[in-house]
Amino acid sequence: MHYIKGGLAAILAVCNVLILAIPFFSAVLLKITIPGSEAKSIFTTLVTNIARQYNRHNALIFLLMGRIKWNICGLESLSKTGSYLVISNHQSWADIPVLQQSLEPHIPLLKFFLKKELLWVPVLGAAWWALDFPFMKRYSREFLEKHPEKRGEDFAETKRMCDRFKNSPVSVMNFLEGTRYTRDKHQRQSSNYLHLLKPKAGGAALVINSMGDIISTLLDVSIHYEVEGDMTLWKLYSGQVKQINLRIKTYEIPPSYTISSYEDDTAFRTDFKQWIHGIWEDKDAWLNSQINT
Repeated sequence: MHYIKGGLAAILAVCNVLILAIPFFSAVLLKITIPGSEAKSIFTTLVTNIARQYNRHNALIFLLMGRIKWNICGLESLSKTGSYLVISNHQSWADIPVLQQSLEPHIPLLKFFLKKELLWVPVLGAAWWALDFPFMKRYSREFLEKHPEKRGEDFAETKRMCDRFKNSPVSVMNFLEGTRYTRDKHQRQSSNYLHLLKPKAGGAALVINSMGDIISTLLDVSIHYEVEGDMTLWKLYSGQVKQINLRIKTYEIPPSYTISSYEDDTAFRTDFKQWIHGIWEDKDAWLNSQINT
């Protein structure tokens, strides 16, 4: 039965792409070719609305495939007129449609911070660009030691890209673990958390430092799936997930975090890591309570 449901979900997902691809990329083409900030704003709104419709269809597909019970707490403080930095634990590609399904009726369209190299991915790169996803160029500490003249360039470029969000609400999504959780990765990292990989605090600091005049609220989303074995996108679309538990916690970002340099200010870097560590410890304890219930 699961194979039938999963196969049908795959067909519906392809149909969803094909149906909306023509209007979406037509709007993208018009956004590129028609001059004027007003025209670009109109077509940006159109592109965003089509993306929202795609996400609604996508959510409907996996809802049709199985009677998933949703248990969500923390939605009451959210607003579509607010701007947020959203962080979450990352277990599967299923996390993305789950976050879209649960959050996007309540906050602006999720925009994922992406590595700049992904801009050149065929088709998807153009779609992400059209949706104003921020592309982040970040040099490693080792690279900056060899090329000190590049210091500050990554921050300046990221901040320039984020300036486009000043006039409208935005939700920026960042998976702090940097990769999907697996037992092997957890063991290789010697992670000090029971159910999480170590968070990469530097990425979050760069987002906050780049967008501090826009975003003052952090949303921490903890996701727990009631499913047999490891969670996968296939299990979501084939109706194997019994229940999805989400806890959303709101944190006000300290104003000092928006003006301090993570790379250059040792005291700030230590304080910021402790802040993220506290959030991660709380998330880990909640996940442990769900798993052991």
